[in-house]
Amino acid sequence: MSEAHIDHLRSIVGTANVLVGQDAQAYATDYRQVFVGSTLGVARPATTLEVSAIMRYCDRHGIPVVPQGGNTSLLGGSVPDATGSALILSLARLNRVRGVDPLNATMVVEAGVTLSQARAVAEDAGSLFPLRIGSEGTCQIGGNLSTNAGGTAVLRYGNMRDLVLGLEVVLANGDVWDGLRALRKDNAGYDLKHLFIGSEGTLGIITAAVLKLFPKPRATCAAFLGVHSPAAALSLFGSLREWLGNDITAFELISSDAMDLVLRHLDNRPSPLARRHAWHVLVEVSSTGDQSEVEAGFHATLATGIEEGWIEDAAIAATEAHAGQFWRIREEISDAQTRARGSVRCDISVPLSAIPGFIASTTEKVLQTAPGTRMIIYGHMGDGNVHFNPLRPEEADATDYLAEFGPAITRIVDDAAMALGGSISAEHGVGVAKRDELLTVRSRVELETAWRIKSALDPRQLLNPGKVLPALSRH
Repeated sequence: MSEAHIDHLRSIVGTANVLVGQDAQAYATDYRQVFVGSTLGVARPATTLEVSAIMRYCDRHGIPVVPQGGNTSLLGGSVPDATGSALILSLARLNRVRGVDPLNATMVVEAGVTLSQARAVAEDAGSLFPLRIGSEGTCQIGGNLSTNAGGTAVLRYGNMRDLVLGLEVVLANGDVWDGLRALRKDNAGYDLKHLFIGSEGTLGIITAAVLKLFPKPRATCAAFLGVHSPAAALSLFGSLREWLGNDITAFELISSDAMDLVLRHLDNRPSPLARRHAWHVLVEVSSTGDQSEVEAGFHATLATGIEEGWIEDAAIAATEAHAGQFWRIREEISDAQTRARGSVRCDISVPLSAIPGFIASTTEKVLQTAPGTRMIIYGHMGDGNVHFNPLRPEEADATDYLAEFGPAITRIVDDAAMALGGSISAEHGVGVAKRDELLTVRSRVELETAWRIKSALDPRQLLNPGKVLPALSRH
């Protein structure tokens, strides 16, 4: 980056908040160190007006910009490419809580507020912000919005798109759209916020949001269960939903290979259950009702599951801390894979009823292709999202395994999901890793329409270039 560009950016955000050289390069690698790029530098604005000024300058001089939050993306969406032509725009200093309205059940937070901070603010206000992700201490609200994050409570509360009422967005030319309306009913024209949610910073830079708050549950119950198959888990879920309805907050499925991996990762922690099972379920219910009544209904439903043969063993959380131990197992699976290296990460969704068949047939095909592969399968079964992440055999080299089998396994998994009317990206976004796969799973009409939107909002193609949208041939 020329000295003139550096000096101008420093005049906007201050000398200490423009990083170059090695200080900047640290931002150009994702947290898993899988995607590594290069950058002109890093600018760290503290206000929306500073973001606007930076974008006006970059638009005038044709400088590409990669917006970055907590840099916890799994698919390379938050780091630049290797050309070194882009500026990284870190939103971490936009970290103010602008206001909380308990009666309207909303709060306004800036993009750099971490998810854990947002949850704490809601807690202090006597409310709940329900998004839950394992990286909540690092990931930021702007990033959660840009990927339409899901997490473990989607079953009851929905994903990020369902948890926001309004946005403030800086466009590619520096214009600021103030859409921070805290309204649950507003039919005055297009609902523009939905263009930016899930767009991974390719259409505009989210700088603040109006988030929904919910009543804090007065009663919670959690159990860690051993089941013999995904089909048994699905039958159990159907029974729970029939009797407990919307009180089911989470219903998580974990394979035996995933369980073995994460317990070893957690210093050989013992399983909550007395013996090893082929599959495990972590189920949580929450309610604003009476604890004793909720517990009675929960226990009765689990008893039915045991009688029907769906549940082989059960550990019921006696305290909140006990439930937290269950959740630690579930939330550490992703990091356990990262440390193990050699995992083919597939984040698919299919109709709920199709999950058992999808897992069985896809597992068989993967093992035929790559014998000895460990089947790390887990995820939010209650909403149809499965993290289907085959992992190298313990004796195999991670790099060699991914080179030999990674593309083939990805195609097996994604083709199986699409054949069932599913999606190749349930909650992790597209980034770079899934970008070109859209050519085979999205129609040309859909992709051309997306490109028209991109060109209208970012005519110079400066916002997060190379992400989300694949290049289209002329024919």
